[in-house]
Amino acid sequence: MSLFGDVVRVLEREGVRHALIGAAALAVRGVSRSTADVDLLTVDAKVLDEALWAEFASRATGLRLLKGEFDDPLAGSVRLSEGDEITDVVVGRFDWQREIIESAQALPLGALSVPVARSEGLILLKLHAGGPKDAWDIRSLLDAVDDPAHVASEVERALPRLPTAARQLWSRLRSEDGS
Repeated sequence: MSLFGDVVRVLEREGVRHALIGAAALAVRGVSRSTADVDLLTVDAKVLDEALWAEFASRATGLRLLKGEFDDPLAGSVRLSEGDEITDVVVGRFDWQREIIESAQALPLGALSVPVARSEGLILLKLHAGGPKDAWDIRSLLDAVDDPAHVASEVERALPRLPTAARQLWSRLRSEDGS
């Protein structure tokens, strides 16, 4: 069994809504980028309870729980590691992140069916993160989608709920590509 698959099964057993994000989700959406971990997004803070992950203790799985402060952009995160496998569960705190999870598309990944964030949701998350690699990911994702105008329209619909820096990054990226 893979660590990622076991983490997904725990989330499903506990009724924790989640979606695949990060480089693995980008790959599903047609953008290839290497990464050392697999990322999942949830807004359910019960994943920050160490007892939820108790079954991993007998496997010598590394576990790191971080709880965000009231002004952090995330409610927290959970990192599970086993050998060279790393799975991060990122805990969001905003309604727009919940909507990304709710609109995720269940797709087969090996023996699992995993909800994968849609392209516009991935772009919103990347805008919120706001780094240079995130900007590259956004450009690459827009190049990979079948209907970039539709994806851009969906991003712009949700954009007012993101911080000013995210809106500024989107504006800069759109002006660079002539949109």
